[in-house]
Amino acid sequence: QVHLVESGGGLVQPGGSLRLSCAASGSIFSINTMGWYRQAPGKQRELVARITSGGSTNYADSVKGRFTISRDNAKNTVYLQMNSLKPEDTAVYYCNADQANVRDVTLVEDYWGKGTLVTVSS
Repeated sequence: QVHLVESGGGLVQPGGSLRLSCAASGSIFSINTMGWYRQAPGKQRELVARITSGGSTNYADSVKGRFTISRDNAKNTVYLQMNSLKPEDTAVYYCNADQANVRDVTLVEDYWGKGTLVTVSS
């Protein structure tokens, strides 16, 4: 099992910044994509940003230009730098990672953290 632990959430004023971190531990074989999702009350979980092991990134339109995802493969850690935060960014942010099964590399396993709450309010 791969365990993901998020940190860095909290309360921030509109226009402020916050940096989230997610560290993976456990049975690390070869993590491919890591990413961040968020879920606000009454809404579906949505992709915020993803990054592959090679550094390719993908962002939701709503956060482009404001958020930056990065990773440290040696530390199995992914980060989300959030700038110019808006009240609508308020949500529980979840870390996600996937990797091939250690016994069958054609099978992909998906892992989730428990989430960290980000509240943007004055």
